[in-house]
Amino acid sequence: MTMNQGSLARYLVAALFAPVLAVSCSSGEQQPPQDVEETDSAVQLDESAVPQFEVDPFWARELPNNWILGQVSGIAVDNQDHVWVLHRPRTLDPRQRGEEGMCCVPAPPVIELDPDGHVVGSWGGPGEGYEWPASEHGIHVDAEDSVWIGGNAADDAHILKFTKEGEFLLQIGRPGRSGGSNDTDNLGRPAGIRVDLDAREVYVADGYGNRRVVVFDSDTGAYKRHWGAYGERPNDGTLPPYDPEADPIREYRSPVHDVAIAHDGLVYVADRTNNRLQVFQKNGEFLTEAFIRPETLGSGSASGVTLSEDQAQRWLFIPDGTNNVIWILDRATLEVRDYFGRLGKNAGQFYRLHNLAIDSRGNLYTTEVNVGQRVQKFNRLRD
Repeated sequence: MTMNQGSLARYLVAALFAPVLAVSCSSGEQQPPQDVEETDSAVQLDESAVPQFEVDPFWARELPNNWILGQVSGIAVDNQDHVWVLHRPRTLDPRQRGEEGMCCVPAPPVIELDPDGHVVGSWGGPGEGYEWPASEHGIHVDAEDSVWIGGNAADDAHILKFTKEGEFLLQIGRPGRSGGSNDTDNLGRPAGIRVDLDAREVYVADGYGNRRVVVFDSDTGAYKRHWGAYGERPNDGTLPPYDPEADPIREYRSPVHDVAIAHDGLVYVADRTNNRLQVFQKNGEFLTEAFIRPETLGSGSASGVTLSEDQAQRWLFIPDGTNNVIWILDRATLEVRDYFGRLGKNAGQFYRLHNLAIDSRGNLYTTEVNVGQRVQKFNRLRD
């Protein structure tokens, strides 16, 4: 079922009447399930088995106030398992905005959902003391419940920090002032954001304009450090077209789309159009890399990186907006063990899959841009 642009009733998840699909298109062998133990009424999963998921087409509820979503460009889960959605109201066309007939009202850019999919908060847009991005891109909620937002329009060179109620706290960078990949004051169309609360640092995948990861003080916004591919100083010179037969290029391509920090301190960077995931120490020292379906052209296969919810963070989940699948990697080896999804608009399918988040029970939440314009929930299967 597609997102019906003329409908009064808009849902975050399309295809509410579609069958619930067990989604697995295995590219590797799944280990047999083992016995699970119950401790304090919580189901303990066998973390050695490749995670399996099924779509929950009934999770999200109808949006209030006749709201409608534009391109959904960011998603995060907080400590209460509330799901935070960032979308782009400006991407709605006149018919979707109700200018040509009966339809809808653009939802606020930031929407907070409870674990059952009900809207419990919303805010966002221009305000006093800060400069809202022209094209919303990327949202992160840190362990102190601060909400971080980026943008990837041509002049978006900054990120913003708010309380969960939408009170402005901090801006790093200024629109239209990007000085390139070695600028220490501004960003270049930033994409992904993660906070290392112990170190009081914020990491930014920077981005659609720049070719780096950059780290700032998360309280003051002071510059700390940055690096490009392989931990080297980034270069903004012209790059040759991507060639899957060529040796790996020693620069990131646009965009450097996401960054994640594991419990053990490893930093993972999604180099989207190079179809590449790189791994670093927090100081920028390069450790290793993996290539995910390297024959992929166009927008590339490495759209993001999310770690599994277990303490060891055994698995990596890589959303792929070109092949419209989620790759499941063994974090120890970076081997692709499985994948699920396909191009389509029914429940469990994706149309321009963009990024994903995970809750404390291992359930995944995905977003779609272009004409996808929706959020989906995938429940982790339990024995």
